[in-house]
Amino acid sequence: MASMVINELKQLSTIAFPMILTNLLLYGRSAISMLFMGQLGKLALAGGSLSIGFANITGFSILSGLSSGLEPISSQAYGARRWHLLGLAFQRTVSILTAATLTISLLWFHSGYILRLCGQDPAIAAVSSSYLLFSIPVLFLQSFITPMKIYLRTQNITAPLTIAAALALALHAPINFILVHHLRLGVRGVALATFFSDANFLIFIIIYLAITGLHRKTWPGWSLSQSFTEWRPILKLAVPSCISVCLEWWWYELMIVFSGLLSNAPDAVAAMGILIQTTSLVYIFPSALSLAVSTRVGNELGAGRPDRARAATRVALLLAVATGAAAAGFTVSARHTWGRAFTGDNAVVALTAAALPVLGLCELGNCPQTTGCGALRGSARPVLGANINLGAFYGVGMPVAMVLGFVMDMGLVGMWMGLVAAQGTCAFLMSYVLMRTDWCLEAKRARELISSENCACVIGEDDDDNDDDDDDDDDSCSSISSSGSSGSSRTSSSSVLTDKGREAREETEALISVKILE
Repeated sequence: MASMVINELKQLSTIAFPMILTNLLLYGRSAISMLFMGQLGKLALAGGSLSIGFANITGFSILSGLSSGLEPISSQAYGARRWHLLGLAFQRTVSILTAATLTISLLWFHSGYILRLCGQDPAIAAVSSSYLLFSIPVLFLQSFITPMKIYLRTQNITAPLTIAAALALALHAPINFILVHHLRLGVRGVALATFFSDANFLIFIIIYLAITGLHRKTWPGWSLSQSFTEWRPILKLAVPSCISVCLEWWWYELMIVFSGLLSNAPDAVAAMGILIQTTSLVYIFPSALSLAVSTRVGNELGAGRPDRARAATRVALLLAVATGAAAAGFTVSARHTWGRAFTGDNAVVALTAAALPVLGLCELGNCPQTTGCGALRGSARPVLGANINLGAFYGVGMPVAMVLGFVMDMGLVGMWMGLVAAQGTCAFLMSYVLMRTDWCLEAKRARELISSENCACVIGEDDDDNDDDDDDDDDSCSSISSSGSSGSSRTSSSSVLTDKGREAREETEALISVKILE
């Protein structure tokens, strides 16, 4: 048992530490963008900050959530050694995100009107609209980058992500300087600099993979015909994952809006901004642990090793508790000095200092909750995660925040107490669910998920009349089906594979619809 725990610590660390470094580098890039916005003046900073919030709510949170549907399929396929499924699932996820981006872009084209309709100052709305219009290309790049990160990480490939993030960060400040100050593009230059940095990030990864060939085992080649078919298995997982991510992400954005309704609104909004930046920085650590445990759980379930999936989850939760305690200790000890790193306004610094210990309490729940979300993603249970987030954040946290913040007149501190209630509820429910999980059943569900996705790939290849690939995939589907415990499952899968006509397609769709999220 001790050896299994030690081995799991090594496995989790191998994935988590590079992701921590990568996320810190990406966080540094965001900080540089905010620095250049601040140099443009108060109006540019206000407009840029508003546009970033708008972009997060209507764009990046949705792309991040939808791409999470790739995670269980990719990690479990890798564990089951169904190499070609990773590449095909990645292509389909890119297609789904690109379709979503087209819709989001239409919204961003009319962002100025929408912001004015919401009562925003016309001058600030104009700056925000300009930033968002020039950020639309970033959306399309993120449609590739976000699933690319998952595609590589679920194969335990993290080096290219870290190297690409470091190189992109090194070029980000010079690009900003040229566009913002030399070409005098203002906030448009900041948005374009983000696009060029994302382009550099993606190009560096592609070059790295082309040189090393790390992708060859799982990359079957780009196929447009298969990229735009059989989306259902991914969407079955992507939509609940998107809801779960957005519910939590939007809560923080709403807190910024509500802080503007407090009696000391200017100070409260400024302090809330500092606190959100702080929790975003701290979030890097449990987020990396969440990504690591998601990969580990998915790999082990796909490989049919439920005991190791259970061990990975328990070790990760223990690490999350330790991380939360460390984060709480940091926020409490630095409460009197941390705010001055952002502003010299004494009122804002005092308000920040009063709320930081409460933020520390949040992290005691946030770290296990975030890690638990990763375990649920790895075991392909996003609906459960979405339900927990909905109940915890909006059924518990929001009412507590409103009552304490406004009715009890506790202001900003009361609103953060609402987050403590939400995170604590989330952490308790997720820990309870994971401790009660039947991991043998989850391993069986993983086989069904991979079998269903594999059969979908066979049908897609049949449509292209690729007989050689069909034969190979038939063997794969047969071997997966034979490893299941149900004779009816074997019969169903066999009929899908032997009948190439209409009946096969209907049975495959039934497998995909019913078995993935029973």
